[in-house]
Amino acid sequence: MTDPASPRDERRDDKAPRTARGERTLRALLSAAAEEFGEKGFHDGSVSGITRRAGCALGSFYTYFDSKDDIFRALVNDMSGQVRDYVSPRIADARNGIEAERIGLLSFLEFARAHKEIYRIIDEAEFVDQAAYRAHYENTATRMAARLKKAAQQGDVRADVEEVHAWAIMGMNVFLGLRYGVWDDSRPAQEIADIANALIEKGIGKRA
Repeated sequence: MTDPASPRDERRDDKAPRTARGERTLRALLSAAAEEFGEKGFHDGSVSGITRRAGCALGSFYTYFDSKDDIFRALVNDMSGQVRDYVSPRIADARNGIEAERIGLLSFLEFARAHKEIYRIIDEAEFVDQAAYRAHYENTATRMAARLKKAAQQGDVRADVEEVHAWAIMGMNVFLGLRYGVWDDSRPAQEIADIANALIEKGIGKRA
C-alpha cells in the first residue's frame, strides 16, 4: 500500500516537493483540502481555510498549487488513488474472481465510512473539473474490467464478461457506498457485501 505520507497527485516538476518536509507539507495541504471541501463544498471552501486547517503559511500553498481549482483537481486524483491503494491489496488475497468482487465492495464500504467526504468531493468534480471526475470512474472501471477478464480466464466467471459488467458492478458499489457508507453506516459492511456478491455470483458466475 502506498505510504500515506506520499501524495498521489503527479505534480508538474516546478510544483513537486523535493524534500521529505515538502512531501509532508503537500500531504497536509491535501488532507486539509479534503476537510475543507468535504465540509463546505468547492465554492464555499477557500485557500485560507485549507492553509489554516493544514497549519501552513499561504506561501506554502502556492509553492505546490496555483489556485483553489488546482488543489481540488489534485485532491480528486489523490482520493481516487487512496481508494485504489486501500482496495487493491485486499483483493489480491481473494480465492477467486467472485470473492475478489466481494472483498472489493467490502473494502470500499470500509473506506467510504472512514472518508465520507469523498462522495461530496467526487460529485462536485463533475461540475468543477469534468476531466478529473471522468478519469476517476474510467480508471476504476478499467481496473474492474481487467479483474473480471482475469477471472474469466481462470474460469471463475462467465467467458463473456466485458466492460459493461465492470460499469454495472461499479455503479452498484458506488450507490451501496452512499447508502450504507455515508448516509447510514450502522449495518455490518460484511452483510452488505455478501448480499451484493450473491447478485454478482448469480449474474456472471460460472455455471456448472
